[in-house]
Amino acid sequence: MAELVLAEGQASAAELAERFGVSLMTVHRDLDELERQGVVRKFRGGVTAQPSGVFESNVQYRLKTMRAEKAAVAEHALKLIEPGMAIMLDDSTTALEIARRLRRGDITPLTVVTNFLEAINLLAGRRGIRLTALGGDYDPLHSSFLGVSCVEAIEQVRVDVCFASTSAVHGGHAYHQEQHIVSVKRAMLDASARNVLLIDHTKFGRVALRRVVPLSRFDLLLVDDGAPAQALRDLDEHHVRYEVCATAVMRRGLP
Repeated sequence: MAELVLAEGQASAAELAERFGVSLMTVHRDLDELERQGVVRKFRGGVTAQPSGVFESNVQYRLKTMRAEKAAVAEHALKLIEPGMAIMLDDSTTALEIARRLRRGDITPLTVVTNFLEAINLLAGRRGIRLTALGGDYDPLHSSFLGVSCVEAIEQVRVDVCFASTSAVHGGHAYHQEQHIVSVKRAMLDASARNVLLIDHTKFGRVALRRVVPLSRFDLLLVDDGAPAQALRDLDEHHVRYEVCATAVMRRGLP
């Protein structure tokens, strides 16, 4: 049931009952447990894996969305990475696309600092990559390490570039739904000489509860070419330096 909702984005309880041949009572019981685990969010008559202003979607759902856009942004970001650098990756699925490309070993030697278990698993043991895993309290919703211990670990390092994403961009600020994520992202930005914000164009149309930082904290914003013209004008008005990343080639390469 979880796999179906993560694949489809949302479903009604009646649809799930029919699909799996069980009662509505059984469906609601299972959905209550999935909601408790943070995998989905219930609404009247159904369930969704999509984010809201106060709910960040499960990492497995985020891995399936906006794939070409994230790949385009990550490919563009590689131009900012040089051998000998120390870089930091947050627990966003866009930063994970950077890790996938670093795994090829074309930019080495390189030090990578991250709290994202998915990225740690990708880069562990790769020749030429010195991996620093940031510890803390493991959060299965994000597949990352968070909390006070993670923030303290970040404060002990200094990197050349931090690549981070966020849930929403509005009015010259970056926003996220969850305070414990906000704290880690702020610490990462403080620990870097240069900061790059990675977003796909849907972040311009979203709402998230908590303000992370002003966009002025980032030296560069990378966004795919689906960004609305008005959103780019807003960036110009707030004097945010940005670059637009082409997605056409990435779409042809996806299965």
